[in-house]
Amino acid sequence: MKRITCLFISAFFLAGGIAYAQGEMDAYKMSRNELNGTARYLGMSGAFGALGGDISSMSTNPAGLGIYRSSEVVTTISLSSAKTNSDWNGTSVDKSKTRFNFDNIAYVGYFPTGNDEGIVGWNIGLSYNRVKDFNRSYRMNGAQAYSVADYVADLLYGTDKNDLRYGDKNYDPYFDSSISWLGILGFDAGFVDNYAGNNKEYHSAFGHEENGEWLNYSPQNVNLLVNEKGSIGQYNISFATNISDRFFLGATVAITDLDYTLSTEYTEDFTQNSQLRLDNGLSTDGTGYAFNIGAIVRPVDFLRVGVAYNSPTWYKMTDYFHGTAGTTINNQDWNTQNTPDYQSGDYRLRTPDRWIFSIAGVGQNFLISADYELTNYKRMVLNDVDGYELRTTEDIKKDFGMSGTLKVGAEYKITPQFSVRAGTLWKTSPMKQHVKDGIPPKNEKGEFEVDAIGIVGTIPSYTVDKGTNSYSVGLGYRFTPNFYMDLACVYRVYKEDGYAFPSTYQAGISDIDKLLDEGIVVKSDPASLKTKTTQVALTLGYKF
Repeated sequence: MKRITCLFISAFFLAGGIAYAQGEMDAYKMSRNELNGTARYLGMSGAFGALGGDISSMSTNPAGLGIYRSSEVVTTISLSSAKTNSDWNGTSVDKSKTRFNFDNIAYVGYFPTGNDEGIVGWNIGLSYNRVKDFNRSYRMNGAQAYSVADYVADLLYGTDKNDLRYGDKNYDPYFDSSISWLGILGFDAGFVDNYAGNNKEYHSAFGHEENGEWLNYSPQNVNLLVNEKGSIGQYNISFATNISDRFFLGATVAITDLDYTLSTEYTEDFTQNSQLRLDNGLSTDGTGYAFNIGAIVRPVDFLRVGVAYNSPTWYKMTDYFHGTAGTTINNQDWNTQNTPDYQSGDYRLRTPDRWIFSIAGVGQNFLISADYELTNYKRMVLNDVDGYELRTTEDIKKDFGMSGTLKVGAEYKITPQFSVRAGTLWKTSPMKQHVKDGIPPKNEKGEFEVDAIGIVGTIPSYTVDKGTNSYSVGLGYRFTPNFYMDLACVYRVYKEDGYAFPSTYQAGISDIDKLLDEGIVVKSDPASLKTKTTQVALTLGYKF
């Protein structure tokens, strides 16, 4: 393999230990927003930026609290079922998961001033809101020409074989070198061998020699099982004011708690009684803070216009991780190998900020509202604990851009007590076209880089966002002037491409046709993933 490789950085050396940060796709996973809130909010697909009067406004446009004319307590529970279908080179597999959630609980206090002009009233809000749910399972099953062993061999190109072995003077390649952890684990587990007489070039261990040339085998059956669970919860303190019933201003301070667990099981079967196994576990805990500010203007009675700014969330994160690998070659088992036990790493993540622009029309028995959100995911940043940017941040700047989200919702009061609602949401992917095509970006010289995606650690699999659509319906009923109930159903479709590992290419190529015709070193075929989530939410509220 005649190429200059860029080793993925999976170990960053600090006094007293190792720092292990997630890759760019993991940073996106932690930064990506989802539709969640009260049943009324969900029933209108979250198009509440200019409407207000709902506790979910605290997480988007807190000026909406200024619409309240009474105090209120509210809580929401939901049942979610997520089913992911994968199609990998013609092989289709379904995997589903159902979960009951406690979504939010909140209090809004209204304090009138007694004035008809100027500051008419003040509002304070306290809430917990589950803003993201990670829970899902998916499975990719199929066959492709290249093995993850080919990827590991290319990953180790230029690395001396002796640097991968434990030395006599307490040398440990995991901690005493900058070699990719996946490369070390794959070497120890027997994924790869050296070319004869060359300690710095490698080939897959799954193959045979013919006429002095090593021929790699292609895996006949590949299976990747991924289980994800966890959530992001947000604790909000909000303040809002009403100025002359025409201007509404608000602000929120948010404390965010993140809990995420990932497990992957990956196998490749070869016809020659051989198999490759790679299992990984990752657990992430994080605590962050953010703020939101917003305004709503009512120029005439039937029209409201809103704008809000949601700051980045500044997280302190800790990862706990472990990898296991093994091989069977011609019915001979290698000893199962593991990464060092009890490993963890601390780092910081800054998510992107968000702007929300809203407009709503309000009639006597109906209302219609639209929100448009802009988020620049290029502004995600990963730092070590001392504040220095990690290399992944450079990958983010090359691979991510803007994402737009359009929300449209409507409500109609059939009777003073009974309301019906509907809404829809479209969200575009922020990933640049080369990421969607599975090819690398260009460097400063105008040449394609060698790796389609930068990864860290021992988890080579990743997914690429292809966009989200959702559709919502809802009902609302007031039992008394004080007590009410809302019900909503949301159907969401999230499209992705799933990769078992990144593709790699020759260095020094600037022409796309040459890259695809002559520059492929290891090609990873994407599986088409479609996650369909049905969420039913019930909200109970009491006004006083």
